[in-house]
Amino acid sequence: MKLRTLGLTVLGAVGLSALTGCKKDEAPAAPAVPQAPAEASIKAAPLPADTPLPQEEAAQAPKGGGTVRGVVTFKGKPPAATPITPGTDPNCDGMDLVEQPVQVREGKLANVLVRVQGNVPGQPTTPPSSMVVVDQNRCTYQPRVQGAVIGQPLVFMNSDGTLHNVRGLAGGKQLFNVTQPPLKTREARPPQDAEIIRLKCDIHPWMTAWVVVNPNPYFATSTEDGAFSLQGVPPGTYTLEAWHETLGAKTAQVTVKEGEEAQVSFEFVAAK
Repeated sequence: MKLRTLGLTVLGAVGLSALTGCKKDEAPAAPAVPQAPAEASIKAAPLPADTPLPQEEAAQAPKGGGTVRGVVTFKGKPPAATPITPGTDPNCDGMDLVEQPVQVREGKLANVLVRVQGNVPGQPTTPPSSMVVVDQNRCTYQPRVQGAVIGQPLVFMNSDGTLHNVRGLAGGKQLFNVTQPPLKTREARPPQDAEIIRLKCDIHPWMTAWVVVNPNPYFATSTEDGAFSLQGVPPGTYTLEAWHETLGAKTAQVTVKEGEEAQVSFEFVAAK
């Protein structure tokens, strides 16, 4: 599982005093951010300034086992993109002005979370020490879809010079609501039973992202060319699930052998 390259040194080097605030005649005041009720299972707090965030080049695949590799394809005509009206916040300049959950290029489908379902014999007994990072950049969550292991902390970075909030929802239930001042980093720990978490911002309502929480670390998100790769999977026969935020889920059986590569592909079809 690759995490976006991040560095707190950048945040530390940018002084809030250098930011130019929005004038009253340039943008309306940001709406009040509703606060989540306090729950013992939720932690939402600033990270210490010296907290090391994971670096992409430091990510290592599990050792041993086999590899599951494949491609996610899309058949038919993708749904039309929905235009986004970003408002007058200058910090949103440069963002995409369309909402397109079904991202297809040359018949290949991106942002599909492919995972081994359930517990896996020989899987790690503790969640990874690395953090699952969601960046808010130009009023957009990046990445849009990624996986996490149960108990792995979620870290939210605000790379924008404007206020955001991160509301986490699962099945219509609010899990957390983290207020995000400009250029700040926050942490949230969802309940252990949360599985598919939708992230949204009440201040910029087009902002959406997803975190799929899994009991094992064998998952990956399909790239722009539809490709995915699960490495270090212990030998055995498993159910593999491919999940998409609007197209639903598909499953396939796969048998993994030590030191070998198994091929699995998924196809999603446009609605008639």
